[in-house]
Amino acid sequence: MRSVFRRISLTHWIFISMGVGVALGVIFPDAQRAMHGGFSASDLKIFSDLFVRMIKMIIAPILFSTLVMGIAGHGDDLKKVGRLALRSVIYFEIVTTIALLVGLGAVNLVRPGDSPELKAAIEAAERAGNAPILAKPMSFTDHVRDVVPTSFVDALAHNNVLQIVFFSIIFAVALTQVRGQPKQMILGFCEGLAETMFKLVAIVMRFVPFGVGAALASTVAHSGLAVLLPLLKLVLTLYGALVIFALIALLPAALIARVPIPAFLRQVREPALIAFSTTSSDAALPLAMQRMEQFGVPRRIVSFVMPTGYSFNLDGTTLYLALASVFVAQAVGHELSIGTQLAMMLTLMLTSKGVAAVPRASLVILSGTLAAFDLPLAAITVILAVDELMDMARTTVNLVGNCLATTVMARWEGEFTPGVPHVPVAEIPQELEPEVSLV
Repeated sequence: MRSVFRRISLTHWIFISMGVGVALGVIFPDAQRAMHGGFSASDLKIFSDLFVRMIKMIIAPILFSTLVMGIAGHGDDLKKVGRLALRSVIYFEIVTTIALLVGLGAVNLVRPGDSPELKAAIEAAERAGNAPILAKPMSFTDHVRDVVPTSFVDALAHNNVLQIVFFSIIFAVALTQVRGQPKQMILGFCEGLAETMFKLVAIVMRFVPFGVGAALASTVAHSGLAVLLPLLKLVLTLYGALVIFALIALLPAALIARVPIPAFLRQVREPALIAFSTTSSDAALPLAMQRMEQFGVPRRIVSFVMPTGYSFNLDGTTLYLALASVFVAQAVGHELSIGTQLAMMLTLMLTSKGVAAVPRASLVILSGTLAAFDLPLAAITVILAVDELMDMARTTVNLVGNCLATTVMARWEGEFTPGVPHVPVAEIPQELEPEVSLV
């Protein structure tokens, strides 16, 4: 029996745990505990929270060490860094603009907000004063200012990815100016830190099935499968729009960059499942970085493009914001002109940058957009019923989009070597190889 368990891959364990989690959520819902007391599958959320926290504790050391090594440890040509940054920004803007347009087209074509029931629900929420209290949306200048940390320790403590990236790049640039033993000592420390953190990722990944199963069990127990019914059209519109976006944006980008798509999908499969199940990009980030290095993308590109993309290349979230904003207008019977919708898209393009570290960032941006265009904030209360289900899809697309971005940038830089790992294979918890057991 033990040998049978050892032969089950990590992907299969994740699928098994997802099925078990959904079953537990259906059998032990919160409603049952409310009536009869006892166990609810929501009690399992502690295991999901612990897994996500273990992953988050790794992110800052990995980002700092890999960025410093990538910039200062592989030559002093800072032009490469500037060129990579410029190309990344160009790619991010093109792809996120397509995401906005796809979301806008989907919501106008399907019109998921045309429902008297939705309008009545929003009006009832307004009368009851149930508009959620969210953090005040930040202006574009606030986002720019927030890129620079007042304290690197504070950025580490709060896992502020963009601030960690900024400090790490400036630190690495300064390190290129240092000569002799001091530079080698710091590079040696960063190299040791990076290798140790990747070993730690391999250990934490053994707990993936438990975290994934617990996350789905809690979601189903809390919301129930029936939560899809009143807002099924909105959920399906989002999922359909994300598929279309993948076909007209991500797939052509992969083909143009000559990315071996089957091999790419094998590498992103497990990080994508983690992102989908936990609705956390952070939870999938360390493993995704490893997989891209194994895929043949140099560490210096992975360590720069991946974390930067988490702030500037949120394809799934951007598409969702475009769709949800117009959905609210449709639900309250407020028809928006094409000009107004384009203005709304421009607002979203500017305000959605650099907010990855804000809790429930998409809702914060959505609330600011609704307020700017005189739409009721109480509509967010209605959307919250299915927000987690939509968050699963948009988080997965964010993750896959950023993995693809690293590969496209590596090809653009002429440094992509498909199938030639840039880290020793022994470091990578690949499919939980036979000698690794979950039991």
